[in-house]
Amino acid sequence: MAIEVRIPTILRNLTDGAKAVDGKGGTLDELFADLEARHPGLRARLVDEKGLRRFVNVYLNDEDVRFLGGLGTVVADGDTVTVLPAVAGG
Repeated sequence: MAIEVRIPTILRNLTDGAKAVDGKGGTLDELFADLEARHPGLRARLVDEKGLRRFVNVYLNDEDVRFLGGLGTVVADGDTVTVLPAVAGG
């Protein structure tokens, strides 16, 4: 099994148009490193030197990872990670 990562439309150019990609790792950080190996540039769009980028929301099985441990959040086979760009406006 693997971890399914759902990719927003704006980042699908980095996944050859795929709506979802599979990855592996024990933490969210390891998962993003695994994805970067196959989809160069993806990690930089999600993470900066401080951690998760401010305008990117990441959910593990519908739970916001910022409340679960950020990049240190434990992930496992069968989990679903959803990446969503934050929407702002007025």
